[in-house]
Order: sequence, then structure tokens, then C-alpha cells
Amino acid sequence: MSEPAPRQEAPTAIERVFYPGREEDWSRKALLAPLDVLAWGYGAGVRLRGALYDVGLLRGERVEGLRVISVGNLNVGGTGKTPAVLYLAELLVREGKRVGILTRGYGRSSKEPVTFTGVGPLPSVEEAGDEPLLLARRCPEARLLVGADRRMLARRARDEFGLEVVLLDDGFQHRKLARDEDVVVVDEAVGFGNGRMLPRGPLREPLSGLNRATLFWVRAAATPGRTLPPLGAPQVRTRYRPTAWVDPSGAQHPPESLSGQPVLALAGLARPGGFLRTLGELGTDVRGTAFFPDHHHFSERELHEVSARAASLGARVVTTEKDLVRLPGGFETWTVRLGVEVLEGESHLRRALGLG
Repeated sequence: MSEPAPRQEAPTAIERVFYPGREEDWSRKALLAPLDVLAWGYGAGVRLRGALYDVGLLRGERVEGLRVISVGNLNVGGTGKTPAVLYLAELLVREGKRVGILTRGYGRSSKEPVTFTGVGPLPSVEEAGDEPLLLARRCPEARLLVGADRRMLARRARDEFGLEVVLLDDGFQHRKLARDEDVVVVDEAVGFGNGRMLPRGPLREPLSGLNRATLFWVRAAATPGRTLPPLGAPQVRTRYRPTAWVDPSGAQHPPESLSGQPVLALAGLARPGGFLRTLGELGTDVRGTAFFPDHHHFSERELHEVSARAASLGARVVTTEKDLVRLPGGFETWTVRLGVEVLEGESHLRRALGLG
């Protein structure tokens, strides 16, 4: 007997707090009141730091001769930033630019900076993190520079590798490095959630921070989502669509290949509801889920239990490209590959990238 179909919008507790489907009643607000206190303290610190930069008491370092394009968001995790970075890197490469991606490599265990491209041998996920490996595999011509000090990485990008432009991954709040453009990714399906700061809501900084954006990358929702506040900067509207299934051997199959097929969704994501929506669009029969924290390193025991559970449900395991790089070789899973289509605002995008 199959498990009940999982909730499509908010399958995890944190999503139900950050992205509630309806107005919270008084009892829920009272229950979550301690988080409001923590959010007030966090917000005070964020506002103070932002004010110091705004008045010039703190300044970001500018690396002359290098175009720096920040790609970030206000929400913590799950807005579609990595596909945006990948799309921009691929576009710049096609235009003949020498491109780098600066990233902290969240979730890696090593503290040493590392640099590589997808053309040569790749470091381990412990050395580089999952997102840098995904970006290198999908855009092998771009150079990944991974480390905590992104000012140093920017100087290396210019001086050692002769790069012309770098994408500052998850850089909207990283103001220590000056940038030429601030691209902010917004998922139209969930907007800014309940509009509250961490840990009561998904926001890393107040909505007023959107005033720093020079371009909004809006991920269009298939169905109407939350009402967004007015976005002052130019917008590029995009749509994320599954382009293929990749089977355990690495072979690609059309997106409709698993339509009607029973699957178990495996993911370590901040907001797995988006993954479930994608599986719904693909017509799969989601029999169960195995969701873990963002950037989770799967243990052998966890994966054995996932495989056994999928077998008991008569389902195959499916996952995301970001999760795939953290899975050991030989683990049987199908992976959904996403592509980006620009719907509107391509001229704004090219201007931001310095392409005329």
C-alpha cells in the first residue's frame, strides 16, 4: 500500500513556518513568539551593518579591471539561485568571455581555498561543496574559485587567471567585495514568505534591502503565487523547466519518460517543495519522500534505508542535480535536469552582464 501523497507546497516544518498557506491564527503566533524575539535581535544586527555600509563607514573592496556581478537573494535557500548562476555563466562563455564563479562552497568540510574547472579533475564534495561541483560539471569552461575570502578570490581571478568577469554566487549580503551589478533572484511562487526575518521567517535582511538591487531575476510561477512588493529595478522574467531525466548510467531521457511512474523523492534542500512541484509537472506518481537538511551529507545507512523503502513502495529513487554530487557512485537514482528559459527582459540581462 503506497504512502499518502505528500503536501506539495510546504512538506517540511520550516517551510510551513516560513511560507504559511494562510493567515496565522493567534495560537500559532503565540507558539512562535520566541522566534519573533530572536528575529528582532538578528534584524537589529543586520540593519546596523547595512547602515554602516550605506553611509560609507564600511566599504567593499573594488578589484579594478574585473567586472563583478553578484547573484543573490533575500530568502534563505530555495529560490533558484544556482540555475540562474549557471545560465549567466553559460551565456558569458558563449559570448567569448573569460568567466569565473566566486563561491563560499557552503557545506564543505575543508577550509582551504580551491580553484578548478570542469575540464580537469574535480575535487571532492568535502573540498569544494556541492553547488560548485554542479556548476563545474554543467559549465566546464567557467573557473570555480571556492573560499571564504571572496576579495582574495577576486584578485586571484584577475591576476592569476586573467578573467574578465566573475559571478559572485550568493553575494547580495556579502558587501565586502564591491560589485558592478546586484542581481536578486525572486521566486514568484513563494515571494518573500511571511515577510519576517530569520529565524521567524525566511528573510536574511529587511525588504528595504531590495533597493540595492540593479536587476531582478524573477522565476515565474506556473500558477499564481504570493503578491510581490513593487520591484523598482528592471526585471528579467524566467521559467525553469525540466529538460531531461538522467538515469543511473548517465544517459539522458525525455522529460516525460517517468510520467505515471512511481517514485520516491530524495533531497537535501532548504525548500524541497519546489522539487515536489517539478515532479508533479513531470507527471510522476510520488509514493514517498526522503527529505534531509540543506547540503546534507548522506550516510551509507541513510541511503540503504532510502533504497529499501523505495523497493517496498515499488518506486525508483529520484533526486536533484545538486543532491547527485553528494551521492556515492553506484547509488541507483534518476536525476531531473532543469533548464532556464528567458521570457522577458533579455536586453536588461545583457546590459547587466556588460554585453551591450
